Formats: sequence, C-alpha cells, structure tokens
Amino acid sequence: MIFLLALFAFVFGTLIGSFLNVVIYRVPAGLSIVYPRSRCPHCGHTLTPLELIPIVSWAVQRGQCRNCKAPIAVRYPLVEALTGVLFAIAALLRPDFPGLFLIWAFMALLIALSFIDLDTYELPWQLNYGGLLLGLLGAGLLSYPQPFPQALNGALLGAGLLAMVNAFGVLTILRGKNNVWTPPFGYPQINLAAAVGSLLGPAAGLVAGFLNVAFNLRSPRPLRIPDLLGLALAALGPLLALIPGWFVSPLASLKGGLLSAGGIALAGGIYWWVQEWRSPKAQPQEDGEVVAMGFGDVILMGFLGAWLGVGNLIVALLLAVVAGAVIGLIARRITGENKIPFGPYLAIGGLVAFFYGSDLIHWYLSYIGAR
Repeated sequence: MIFLLALFAFVFGTLIGSFLNVVIYRVPAGLSIVYPRSRCPHCGHTLTPLELIPIVSWAVQRGQCRNCKAPIAVRYPLVEALTGVLFAIAALLRPDFPGLFLIWAFMALLIALSFIDLDTYELPWQLNYGGLLLGLLGAGLLSYPQPFPQALNGALLGAGLLAMVNAFGVLTILRGKNNVWTPPFGYPQINLAAAVGSLLGPAAGLVAGFLNVAFNLRSPRPLRIPDLLGLALAALGPLLALIPGWFVSPLASLKGGLLSAGGIALAGGIYWWVQEWRSPKAQPQEDGEVVAMGFGDVILMGFLGAWLGVGNLIVALLLAVVAGAVIGLIARRITGENKIPFGPYLAIGGLVAFFYGSDLIHWYLSYIGAR
C-alpha cells in the first residue's frame, strides 16, 4: 500500500511540477498563471494535452517544440521530476492525510520560490505570505504540523532573527553609519521594535514600532532613530538581563526583541506588498541601500518558522548556511557566479529540518552529552 501511495505521489508531483514551471515563469513577469494556456515562448504555439505530459513529452519531442523545433530548456522536466521525487519521499515519511496534502503544498511553494530566486534574485510576496498563511491555517485548524501558538511564535522569531542578522551585518559593513531607507516602514522601525522589545517585552516593542510607522505616515518629516543606537539598545537588553535579580532572563529578553522585530518585519512586508500592488514603482528600498540579504529571505524565514517551530528553524538556518557555503563554492568554481541567492539554501534547510530536525537535535544533544 505504501508503495502505491509513493507511486501516486510521484505522478501527482510531476503534474504539480508542470504547473510550477508556469508559476516560476509567469509570477515574476506579473502574468496570470491561469490564462492563457501554456504555449511555446518562441512561436506562440498553444500546447496540446499530449505535449503537456510531464517529463514524457519533453523526452519524446527530444527537448524541442513540436511546431518550430526551438529548444525547450531541460529545467522543465527537472522541476517536474524534482517535485515528483519530493512528493514521493513525503508520502513515504509522512503518509497520513490530510497532513500529507499540506506537506505537498509546503514543498511546492519552496520549489517555486527557489527557482524564482535563482532566476530573479527575488522572492515574490504572494508565494512567501501564501506559505506563511498556509502554515498558520494548518496549525490553527488542524494543529498540524504544530499547534497554532508554536507556529505563530516560530513565524515571528524566524523573521525577527533573520532581520536582526541582516541589520547587524549591514551595520558592520557601513561601520556604524545609517543605512538608506524608504519611509514610513523599514529597518529603522524593526530596530526600534527590537530595542524596546528586548528591554520591556514584545508587546511594548510592537507598540513602539507601529507608533513610529503611524507617525511617519502622518508627518512630512519621517522619524527614525540611528541604526547604531537602535541595535545597541537591542543588544543591551540581554546583557542587562545577566545582572542577578533583573526582572527578566537573558533568554526572555532576547526572545522579546526577536518577536518584536519579527512582527514589524512581517507587517512591513505586507505594507510594501500592498504599495507595489497599488503602484508597481513602489519599492521598499532606495538606490544606495546596503543589504546583507534580501528582505524576501526575512519573510521566507517567517514562512519556515510557521511550519518548523523554533528548534527546527534553527536547524534549518544552520543547514542553509552549510549548504550555501558548500554548494555556493562549487557553483562559483563552475560558473564563476559570485552573487548566489540565499532563498534556495533556506528551502533546502527547511525541507531537511521538517523531516529530520528533531532527530538532528537529539543526536547533537547526545553527542555533547547534554542528554
């Protein structure tokens, strides 16, 4: 029975992979993923059902359009095969329904995000927030893959953690100088929320961040605190918590800062998504802004946090860093490309951590003698 399920999962996955090829091509271009029907990009020939059979059609047609003989990229069957294999693996490891349907959706979104990031160095808002929303809905309605409080906690902490990594990285690159930003919403508000949250708790941090945004929306002269001051205060909170008798623990202070930063970061992404929808020229950054990683990666980390929880999310991030170092080095030597997006590595780390994160944590704790 499990073999038949895996076989069905592979076939179903290749069909989804064929659809993902459409998503990967059309979403960055701002095109509808429903209309018009799939066609050859060279001659405009509308593909027939027989020409849309995953993997098989490409092989039978020898990688060429049947109408104009133009080459069809090998990546199309590779995406279909990759999706099919991952769906089959998920069916073998987690064969229970309806959770398996959610896992397949999780995988499909990560595949689409990864290939779009490789092509455009961008992670589309709608796919990122779609994955985040799906994780929260699964947690809220089915308590799968984890209860809702843990999913929400993971999403906020994930986004906050990567936002702070980026903020401190940029501060180091700029040697303490302020980065360029676009009012009313950006890293200055995230830094402020993290600073207040680490000192007074996440509720106070979120209030401070949103008050700053509200002021900037109403005032002709936006208000920001210096990046160095905001991040110094964010780091000061956990340090003060080391004082014996302090009212919160260092871990609680750190958590308060990250939760606050994550909440403002996720809200900021929604704000800029709406602005771009209203005006395609709207961008959450200006020329000259320095980034250690894209803001889409911050949202993706929140997406993963909703699915993985805090512990597995840390495993995913560590795996992403290792994968980035190893694969990135190999890719640079083969292609000479120095700019490699981080999104695909986060996706790899997230998939491995989803299935094996707890096992890796237990192995590591046993290895260091902590359990």
